[in-house]
Amino acid sequence: MARNEWMQLALELARQAAEEGEVPVGAVVVRGGVAVGTGRNRREKNKNALAHAELEAIDAACRALNGWRLWECEMYVTLEPCPMCAGAVINARLKKLVFGAYDEKAGSCGSVVNLFDLPYNHRPEIVGGVMREECAALLTEFFTRLRGKEV
Repeated sequence: MARNEWMQLALELARQAAEEGEVPVGAVVVRGGVAVGTGRNRREKNKNALAHAELEAIDAACRALNGWRLWECEMYVTLEPCPMCAGAVINARLKKLVFGAYDEKAGSCGSVVNLFDLPYNHRPEIVGGVMREECAALLTEFFTRLRGKEV
């Protein structure tokens, strides 16, 4: 699949999260053209601050590949990762991170800070703004409805 097709899958996961009352973020980890891990936000359902889409996708990929080093993998996520998730990308050794919408409040891949610019032992390639409008629109619609306003 092409980059936009993986982001479409991440968007579908984000839509599922929104249907469950979660902030609509979806993530897919890909190795060699095959999805090896997927995730979506489940913080409300799981009552757990760690239940982010990226962490769920990394966990699934580690289990599928029977190891924690995802150096041959890419992640596609609908929203720029927060500091926790950017740290997980570093620690999992993902080779590439592709994200959709920028997060001006918590984005840690360039919006607020770029954790990948710091001298950690791993720096993935970053591609931001892929299908940005679609990803941002899903978030805007979700928060508009959450606040009780019509879209």
